[in-house]
Amino acid sequence: MILYAKFGEHQPLNRQSESYAREGVDLDVSTLADHVGACTAALSPLHELIRRHVFGAERVHGDDTTVPLLAPGKTITARLWSYVRDDRPFAGPGPPAAVFFYSRNRGGEHPARHLAGYAGILQADAYAGFGDLYDGKRKPGPITEAACWSHGRRHFFELADLRKAPLAVEAVRRIDALFDIERKINGLSAGDRLAARQRESKPVVAELEKWMRAERTRLSRHAETARAIDYMLTRWPAFTRFLDDGRICLSNNAAERALRRIALGRRAWLFAGSDRGGERAAAMYTLIATAKLSDINPQAWLADVLRRIADHPVSRLSELLPWHWKTFNDQAAAA
Repeated sequence: MILYAKFGEHQPLNRQSESYAREGVDLDVSTLADHVGACTAALSPLHELIRRHVFGAERVHGDDTTVPLLAPGKTITARLWSYVRDDRPFAGPGPPAAVFFYSRNRGGEHPARHLAGYAGILQADAYAGFGDLYDGKRKPGPITEAACWSHGRRHFFELADLRKAPLAVEAVRRIDALFDIERKINGLSAGDRLAARQRESKPVVAELEKWMRAERTRLSRHAETARAIDYMLTRWPAFTRFLDDGRICLSNNAAERALRRIALGRRAWLFAGSDRGGERAAAMYTLIATAKLSDINPQAWLADVLRRIADHPVSRLSELLPWHWKTFNDQAAAA
Protein backbone atom coordinates (compact mmCIF):
# COMPACT_ATOMS: atom_id res chain seq x y z
CA MET A 1 0.00 0.00 0.00
CA ILE A 2 1.41 3.37 -1.09
CA LEU A 3 0.01 5.19 1.94
CA TYR A 4 1.43 2.84 4.56
CA ALA A 5 4.76 2.52 2.76
CA LYS A 6 5.19 6.30 2.94
CA PHE A 7 4.12 6.95 6.52
CA GLY A 8 4.51 3.57 8.17
CA GLU A 9 7.70 2.36 6.50
CA HIS A 10 9.21 5.79 5.73
CA GLN A 11 9.55 5.22 1.97
CA PRO A 12 9.49 8.56 0.10
CA LEU A 13 7.25 8.70 -2.96
CA ASN A 14 10.19 9.08 -5.35
CA ARG A 15 11.63 5.78 -4.12
CA GLN A 16 8.25 4.11 -4.42
CA SER A 17 7.93 5.41 -7.97
CA GLU A 18 11.34 3.95 -8.80
CA SER A 19 10.37 0.61 -7.26
CA TYR A 20 7.18 0.44 -9.33
CA ALA A 21 9.15 1.36 -12.46
CA ARG A 22 11.50 -1.59 -11.90
CA GLU A 23 8.39 -3.79 -11.92
CA GLY A 24 7.20 -2.23 -15.16
CA VAL A 25 4.52 -0.05 -13.56
CA ASP A 26 4.60 3.62 -14.54
CA LEU A 27 3.52 5.68 -11.52
CA ASP A 28 5.14 9.09 -11.34
CA VAL A 29 5.56 10.98 -8.09
CA SER A 30 2.73 13.42 -8.82
CA THR A 31 0.29 10.53 -9.30
CA LEU A 32 1.39 8.97 -6.05
CA ALA A 33 1.08 12.33 -4.27
CA ASP A 34 -2.49 12.73 -5.58
CA HIS A 35 -3.27 9.25 -4.25
CA VAL A 36 -1.88 10.15 -0.81
CA GLY A 37 -3.86 13.39 -0.75
CA ALA A 38 -7.13 11.69 -1.71
CA CYS A 39 -6.69 8.94 0.90
CA THR A 40 -5.78 11.43 3.63
CA ALA A 41 -8.90 13.46 2.84
CA ALA A 42 -11.08 10.35 2.92
CA LEU A 43 -9.69 9.38 6.31
CA SER A 44 -9.93 12.86 7.86
CA PRO A 45 -13.19 12.12 9.75
CA LEU A 46 -11.35 9.38 11.66
CA HIS A 47 -8.54 11.80 12.51
CA GLU A 48 -11.13 14.13 14.02
CA LEU A 49 -12.73 11.33 16.05
CA ILE A 50 -9.33 10.33 17.40
CA ARG A 51 -8.55 13.95 18.28
CA ARG A 52 -11.76 14.21 20.29
CA HIS A 53 -11.05 10.92 22.02
CA VAL A 54 -7.52 11.96 23.00
CA PHE A 55 -8.62 15.29 24.44
CA GLY A 56 -11.52 13.65 26.22
CA ALA A 57 -8.95 12.09 28.56
CA GLU A 58 -8.36 13.18 32.13
CA ARG A 59 -4.62 13.20 31.41
CA VAL A 60 -2.62 13.47 28.17
CA HIS A 61 1.07 13.32 27.33
CA GLY A 62 2.46 16.06 25.07
CA ASP A 63 5.72 16.52 23.18
CA ASP A 64 7.08 17.73 19.85
CA THR A 65 9.94 17.06 17.45
CA THR A 66 11.62 18.79 14.55
CA VAL A 67 10.72 18.30 10.89
CA PRO A 68 12.93 19.86 8.21
CA LEU A 69 10.67 21.78 5.81
CA LEU A 70 11.74 22.61 2.28
CA ALA A 71 11.48 26.37 1.64
CA PRO A 72 12.63 28.51 -1.31
CA GLY A 73 16.42 28.28 -1.38
CA LYS A 74 16.72 26.73 2.06
CA THR A 75 15.38 24.28 4.63
CA ILE A 76 13.63 25.58 7.76
CA THR A 77 12.78 23.73 10.98
CA ALA A 78 9.08 22.94 11.33
CA ARG A 79 7.51 20.86 14.12
CA LEU A 80 5.30 17.84 14.62
CA TRP A 81 3.39 17.79 17.91
CA SER A 82 2.10 14.64 19.55
CA TYR A 83 -0.53 14.22 22.28
CA VAL A 84 -1.11 10.74 23.64
CA ARG A 85 -3.94 9.31 25.68
CA ASP A 86 -2.91 6.21 27.56
CA ASP A 87 -5.04 5.30 30.59
CA ARG A 88 -3.56 1.83 30.97
CA PRO A 89 -1.03 2.72 33.71
CA PHE A 90 -3.92 3.54 36.08
CA ALA A 91 -6.34 0.89 34.72
CA GLY A 92 -8.48 3.53 33.03
CA PRO A 93 -11.24 2.47 30.64
CA GLY A 94 -10.31 4.55 27.57
CA PRO A 95 -8.42 2.90 24.70
CA PRO A 96 -4.99 4.40 23.99
CA ALA A 97 -4.63 6.81 21.06
CA ALA A 98 -2.32 9.50 19.71
CA VAL A 99 -3.00 12.65 17.72
CA PHE A 100 -0.39 14.64 15.78
CA PHE A 101 -0.33 18.22 14.53
CA TYR A 102 2.03 20.08 12.19
CA SER A 103 3.28 23.66 12.48
CA ARG A 104 5.93 25.78 10.74
CA ASN A 105 7.58 26.75 14.04
CA ARG A 106 7.55 26.05 17.77
CA GLY A 107 5.55 29.04 18.91
CA GLY A 108 3.39 28.71 21.99
CA GLU A 109 0.31 29.61 19.96
CA HIS A 110 0.33 26.10 18.48
CA PRO A 111 -0.17 24.08 21.70
CA ALA A 112 -2.60 26.81 22.81
CA ARG A 113 -4.68 26.04 19.71
CA HIS A 114 -4.31 22.25 20.00
CA LEU A 115 -5.41 22.29 23.65
CA ALA A 116 -7.94 25.12 23.41
CA GLY A 117 -10.81 23.13 24.87
CA TYR A 118 -8.79 20.98 27.25
CA ALA A 119 -8.54 21.49 31.02
CA GLY A 120 -7.11 18.21 32.33
CA ILE A 121 -3.58 17.08 33.19
CA LEU A 122 -0.71 17.60 30.75
CA GLN A 123 2.41 15.48 31.16
CA ALA A 124 5.18 17.30 29.35
CA ASP A 125 8.67 18.71 29.53
CA ALA A 126 9.47 22.24 30.65
CA TYR A 127 8.85 23.89 27.25
CA ALA A 128 8.10 27.57 27.93
CA GLY A 129 5.36 27.62 25.28
CA PHE A 130 3.17 25.51 27.54
CA GLY A 131 3.33 28.15 30.27
CA ASP A 132 0.10 30.02 29.44
CA LEU A 133 -1.82 26.74 29.55
CA TYR A 134 -1.23 26.55 33.31
CA ASP A 135 -2.50 30.07 34.00
CA GLY A 136 -5.29 30.11 36.58
CA LYS A 137 -7.23 32.65 34.50
CA ARG A 138 -7.24 30.46 31.40
CA LYS A 139 -10.58 29.47 29.86
CA PRO A 140 -12.15 26.89 30.03
CA GLY A 141 -9.80 26.41 32.97
CA PRO A 142 -6.11 25.94 33.70
CA ILE A 143 -4.37 22.77 32.61
CA THR A 144 -2.62 20.94 35.43
CA GLU A 145 1.12 20.60 34.82
CA ALA A 146 2.80 17.26 35.55
CA ALA A 147 6.56 17.25 34.98
CA CYS A 148 8.54 14.36 33.54
CA TRP A 149 10.99 12.66 35.90
CA SER A 150 12.76 11.07 32.93
CA HIS A 151 13.69 14.54 31.72
CA GLY A 152 14.93 15.50 35.17
CA ARG A 153 16.88 12.27 35.50
CA ARG A 154 18.42 12.68 32.04
CA HIS A 155 20.35 15.80 33.06
CA PHE A 156 21.96 13.90 35.93
CA PHE A 157 22.47 10.71 33.93
CA GLU A 158 24.48 12.50 31.25
CA LEU A 159 26.79 13.89 33.92
CA ALA A 160 27.00 10.54 35.69
CA ASP A 161 27.66 8.61 32.49
CA LEU A 162 30.11 10.99 30.80
CA ARG A 163 31.77 12.76 33.71
CA LYS A 164 31.29 10.18 36.47
CA ALA A 165 30.21 13.10 38.67
CA PRO A 166 29.54 11.68 42.18
CA LEU A 167 26.58 13.96 42.92
CA ALA A 168 24.97 13.09 39.59
CA VAL A 169 25.48 9.37 40.24
CA GLU A 170 23.78 9.75 43.62
CA ALA A 171 20.87 11.72 42.10
CA VAL A 172 20.31 9.00 39.49
CA ARG A 173 20.33 6.33 42.21
CA ARG A 174 17.71 8.18 44.23
CA ILE A 175 15.47 8.86 41.22
CA ASP A 176 15.75 5.25 40.07
CA ALA A 177 14.31 4.20 43.42
CA LEU A 178 11.10 6.03 42.43
CA PHE A 179 10.98 4.26 39.08
CA ASP A 180 11.38 0.93 40.88
CA ILE A 181 8.25 1.71 42.88
CA GLU A 182 6.37 2.77 39.74
CA ARG A 183 7.13 -0.50 37.98
CA LYS A 184 5.41 -2.37 40.81
CA ILE A 185 2.21 -0.31 40.66
CA ASN A 186 1.89 0.09 36.89
CA GLY A 187 -1.58 -1.01 35.82
CA LEU A 188 -3.18 -0.69 39.25
CA SER A 189 -6.16 1.57 39.84
CA ALA A 190 -5.54 5.27 40.47
CA GLY A 191 -6.56 4.80 44.09
CA ASP A 192 -4.16 1.92 44.67
CA ARG A 193 -1.35 3.83 42.95
CA LEU A 194 -2.00 6.86 45.13
CA ALA A 195 -1.93 4.77 48.31
CA ALA A 196 1.37 3.13 47.32
CA ARG A 197 2.94 6.47 46.44
CA GLN A 198 1.92 8.04 49.72
CA ARG A 199 3.35 5.06 51.56
CA GLU A 200 6.53 4.39 49.55
CA SER A 201 7.33 7.23 47.13
CA LYS A 202 6.60 10.25 49.32
CA PRO A 203 9.45 9.56 51.81
CA VAL A 204 11.88 8.99 48.92
CA VAL A 205 10.88 12.30 47.31
CA ALA A 206 11.17 14.17 50.62
CA GLU A 207 14.69 12.85 51.16
CA LEU A 208 15.64 13.66 47.57
CA GLU A 209 14.48 17.26 47.92
CA LYS A 210 16.31 17.66 51.23
CA TRP A 211 19.49 16.22 49.73
CA MET A 212 19.33 18.36 46.56
CA ARG A 213 18.76 21.58 48.47
CA ALA A 214 21.67 20.82 50.79
CA GLU A 215 24.04 19.96 47.95
CA ARG A 216 22.93 22.95 45.88
CA THR A 217 24.19 25.39 48.54
CA ARG A 218 27.71 23.97 48.08
CA LEU A 219 27.79 24.35 44.30
CA SER A 220 28.60 27.28 42.05
CA ARG A 221 25.65 28.43 39.98
CA HIS A 222 27.78 27.71 36.91
CA ALA A 223 28.31 24.05 37.80
CA GLU A 224 26.54 21.62 35.49
CA THR A 225 25.25 19.61 38.43
CA ALA A 226 23.80 22.81 39.90
CA ARG A 227 21.89 23.44 36.67
CA ALA A 228 20.52 19.89 36.76
CA ILE A 229 19.36 20.41 40.36
CA ASP A 230 17.87 23.81 39.54
CA TYR A 231 15.91 22.31 36.63
CA MET A 232 14.03 20.15 39.11
CA LEU A 233 13.80 22.40 42.15
CA THR A 234 12.39 25.36 40.21
CA ARG A 235 9.59 23.06 38.99
CA TRP A 236 9.19 21.06 42.19
CA PRO A 237 5.36 21.34 42.48
CA ALA A 238 4.98 19.93 38.95
CA PHE A 239 7.48 17.15 39.69
CA THR A 240 5.79 16.12 42.94
CA ARG A 241 2.19 16.30 41.70
CA PHE A 242 2.19 12.56 41.01
CA LEU A 243 2.29 11.96 44.78
CA ASP A 244 -1.27 13.27 45.11
CA ASP A 245 -2.84 11.89 41.93
CA GLY A 246 -2.72 8.23 40.92
CA ARG A 247 -3.55 9.04 37.30
CA ILE A 248 -0.28 10.89 36.72
CA CYS A 249 2.70 8.96 35.38
CA LEU A 250 6.25 9.50 36.52
CA SER A 251 7.47 10.16 32.99
CA ASN A 252 6.35 11.46 29.60
CA ASN A 253 7.65 8.39 27.82
CA ALA A 254 4.31 7.74 26.10
CA ALA A 255 4.66 10.91 24.01
CA GLU A 256 8.35 10.31 23.36
CA ARG A 257 7.61 6.81 22.06
CA ALA A 258 4.97 8.22 19.72
CA LEU A 259 7.54 10.62 18.23
CA ARG A 260 10.28 8.02 17.89
CA ARG A 261 8.98 6.69 14.57
CA ILE A 262 9.18 10.22 13.15
CA ALA A 263 12.82 10.47 14.20
CA LEU A 264 13.47 7.19 12.41
CA GLY A 265 11.60 8.41 9.33
CA ARG A 266 13.65 11.61 9.05
CA ARG A 267 16.65 9.53 8.02
CA ALA A 268 14.73 8.28 4.99
CA TRP A 269 12.60 11.17 3.78
CA LEU A 270 14.94 13.96 4.97
CA PHE A 271 12.37 16.80 4.81
CA ALA A 272 8.70 17.71 4.30
CA GLY A 273 8.11 19.21 0.87
CA SER A 274 5.41 21.68 1.90
CA ASP A 275 3.05 22.73 4.67
CA ARG A 276 0.36 20.59 3.09
CA GLY A 277 2.74 17.65 3.16
CA GLY A 278 3.41 18.26 6.85
CA GLU A 279 -0.30 18.38 7.62
CA ARG A 280 -0.90 15.14 5.72
CA ALA A 281 1.96 13.51 7.60
CA ALA A 282 0.45 14.57 10.94
CA ALA A 283 -2.91 13.11 9.96
CA MET A 284 -1.44 9.80 8.83
CA TYR A 285 0.87 9.49 11.85
CA THR A 286 -2.25 9.93 13.99
CA LEU A 287 -3.96 6.99 12.33
CA ILE A 288 -0.93 4.69 12.22
CA ALA A 289 0.21 5.42 15.78
CA THR A 290 -3.29 4.83 17.13
CA ALA A 291 -3.59 1.56 15.22
CA LYS A 292 -0.31 0.38 16.74
CA LEU A 293 -1.48 1.39 20.22
CA SER A 294 -4.57 -0.75 19.58
CA ASP A 295 -2.28 -3.67 18.74
CA ILE A 296 -3.57 -4.12 15.20
CA ASN A 297 -1.83 -4.22 11.82
CA PRO A 298 -1.99 -0.59 10.56
CA GLN A 299 -1.72 -1.60 6.92
CA ALA A 300 -4.56 -4.12 7.12
CA TRP A 301 -6.73 -1.64 9.03
CA LEU A 302 -6.08 1.23 6.59
CA ALA A 303 -6.80 -0.98 3.58
CA ASP A 304 -10.09 -2.18 5.08
CA VAL A 305 -11.19 1.29 6.18
CA LEU A 306 -10.41 2.86 2.79
CA ARG A 307 -12.46 0.13 1.14
CA ARG A 308 -15.46 0.78 3.41
CA ILE A 309 -15.47 4.40 4.52
CA ALA A 310 -17.17 5.95 1.47
CA ASP A 311 -20.30 3.82 1.98
CA HIS A 312 -20.21 3.72 5.76
CA PRO A 313 -22.98 5.65 7.58
CA VAL A 314 -21.62 8.88 9.07
CA SER A 315 -23.46 8.20 12.33
CA ARG A 316 -21.49 4.94 12.71
CA LEU A 317 -18.02 6.12 11.72
CA SER A 318 -16.73 5.33 15.21
CA GLU A 319 -17.07 1.64 14.31
CA LEU A 320 -14.03 2.10 12.05
CA LEU A 321 -11.77 3.41 14.82
CA PRO A 322 -8.87 1.04 15.51
CA TRP A 323 -10.07 -0.22 18.90
CA HIS A 324 -13.61 -0.94 17.64
CA TRP A 325 -12.24 -2.50 14.45
CA LYS A 326 -10.04 -4.76 16.56
CA THR A 327 -12.99 -5.87 18.71
CA PHE A 328 -15.10 -6.67 15.64
CA ASN A 329 -12.30 -8.65 13.99
CA ASP A 330 -11.53 -10.55 17.19
CA GLN A 331 -15.20 -11.49 17.54
CA ALA A 332 -15.39 -12.53 13.88
CA ALA A 333 -12.28 -14.71 14.26
CA ALA A 334 -13.75 -16.39 17.35
CA ALA A 335 -17.10 -17.10 15.68
